[in-house]
This record gives sequence, structure tokens and C-alpha cells, in this order.
Amino acid sequence: MADIPIRFGIIGCAEIARKVSRAIQLAPNATVSAVASRSFDKAANFAKANGFPPDTKIYGSYESLLDDPDIDAVYLPLPTSLHLKWAVLTAQKKKHLLTEKPVALSVAEFDQILKACEENGVQIMDGTMWVHNPRTYKMKQFLNDKEKFGQLRTVNSCFTFFADPDFLKNDIRVKPDLDALGALGDAGWYGIRSILWAADYELPKTVTVFRNPVLNEAGVLLECGASLLWADGKIATFHCSFLSNLTMNLTAIGTLGTLHLTDFIIPYQEHQASYTTSTKPGFNELVTGWVQLPSEHTVTVDLPQEACMVREFASLVANIKKNGAQPDKKWPTISRKTQLVLDAVKASMEKGFQPVEIVG
Repeated sequence: MADIPIRFGIIGCAEIARKVSRAIQLAPNATVSAVASRSFDKAANFAKANGFPPDTKIYGSYESLLDDPDIDAVYLPLPTSLHLKWAVLTAQKKKHLLTEKPVALSVAEFDQILKACEENGVQIMDGTMWVHNPRTYKMKQFLNDKEKFGQLRTVNSCFTFFADPDFLKNDIRVKPDLDALGALGDAGWYGIRSILWAADYELPKTVTVFRNPVLNEAGVLLECGASLLWADGKIATFHCSFLSNLTMNLTAIGTLGTLHLTDFIIPYQEHQASYTTSTKPGFNELVTGWVQLPSEHTVTVDLPQEACMVREFASLVANIKKNGAQPDKKWPTISRKTQLVLDAVKASMEKGFQPVEIVG
């Protein structure tokens, strides 16, 4: 008999929930069982518009969904300011938690969420999709190859997009009472995560924010960047912005090789993703061109990366349900490290752009 799929409830009908609810339906071990909004009609319309199964339960309150005994896991796409309350309640109701990023407004809030998850034996994972793409595993193999890449020395990450006037006025990501972290939480999270990924999730020693960040009238970040420094001399930078052309660049430079890609968060195409590598390049005799040109690698995938994320999360939940396994600590540990660096960026800004030491 085939394993019963993990039954998801979706709390909130945010735009990103359209993408993830599709991913839940594409994943072979998951299904959408319920959706909740503060308005029953909104939840019903969301379910219809996104082709949910006909037996999907519709709830006009978040609490009602959490009280449903037939729900195994909750996907939480609410504004960041609401995560603490609803993530803790989700855990207390023994529902496993797939939550949008950033997980919380601060490490202090994150730790409250994690405590609730640990006390109730539930799995937590944040919704950073690109790390689940098969391309990411292939790229990591290159970074780990001492003959082709050597030792990591530098990482540069950039995620920007040019937001229209309506976004800059009305989107929740520019509202201090909804997503107070602004571009740092929305776009900077990806840059920080990519740097930590390249560094095998070793935390840097210090973080220093760049001068002249851009804030809106409400004090929410629209653009910023920072440098990260490790005790062994590794250095990384990230830049995030709502005010520049759509760019998703990631470059990792080692002593012998370089990894580069220009679509690291969302691949140009859903079912294949590429990256370039270079090992020990040089110039020709007259220095008019390169030898050992970079090589391009393309990875074909059977599922979009968001469905790979759901499949991985549902697999962890199933292992807990079926085999009595303990929740996997890998993903919350990675989330917490990302949140620690994010906190350090804020602290550096508050301290007049001075270096801030990371305390894990």
C-alpha cells in the first residue's frame, strides 16, 4: 500500500501561497487538505482559483484549521510580524511547520518558535526554495572538490528587483507593522543564506553593514548590503534592494576555482538550471584571451525546486509520524544561523556601521 501523503493546511492566502500550494500538489508525498483565511469567502475563492482538490476544507479562521485533527502540517505564508504568534500556536497544536522566510523578526523571536517546536516534537523548515534544487547539490560538489575549487576565499551575492510605485507604497514588505525587515528580510535573507551555504554554514566572526542604506519614510529598509568576515580571512558581501533591476547573482571564489550563476534564487527555467565553473584559468601567451575557459553545466529536474522543498519536508514529517523519529535539526539550525547574521546586520546599522561580532 502506498504511503498516505502528508496533509497540509495553508494559513493565509498570500501571493506566495499560490506557488507553494501548487508545489504541495506536485510533490508525490503531500496534498492540500485545508486552507484558512480571516474571511471564509477569501479562503474559498483561493481554493477554487488554485485548483485545490474538491474535498479541501475551507476555514474562515486560522484557529479552526489548527484545531482540525486531520491536518499533519501547516504552511505559514503570513507577514513576518505574525509568525511568532501563529508559528507557536501551530507547534502547540502538534502541527509540523513549513514557514515563509524570514522565520521571525529577530533571533529572540526565532528561539521562541523553535522552543515551541522542540517541546511539541514538530518539524520546522523555512521556505528558502533554491537550496532544495538539485542544481544546488551539484554546485556544492564543486565547492567541496579540493582539486577543482580549492579553499573558499570570497563569496559575493546580490538579489535586487525594481519595485513599482504601488509596491513601494502598499506592499506588506514596506510596512513596519507587517514586515519591518523590509528588503533585508525579503531579499537579504537569500544573500545571507547563499553565503552561509557556500561556507558550509560556518558563521562569520563579524558583520559590517555598508553605509548609506536606503529606508522609506516609515523607516523600513529598501536597500542595503553588508560584508562578512571569518577568522581565517574568508570574506563575503551581499547586496539587496527593491530599487534596482532584477538580478540574482552568486559568485563563490576559491583558491583554484570559481562558481558563478545569475539566477540562483529562481532558475530561468522551471525544469532545468545552469551554472558555470572555472578551474585554474589563465591567459594566452600574448594576454589577448583566456585559456581554460569556464564550463557551463545544466541540471535537469523532475520537479520544480519548491516542490522538491515540499517533498523533503513531507518526508521528514512522514518519518516522524510513521517511525517515531525525532524532528531533523539540520533545517532549523540553518535557519537560525541565517537569522543570526540578519540580526548582526541590523545591529551594525544601529551602531553606526561598526563591525558586530556574531555570537552563536
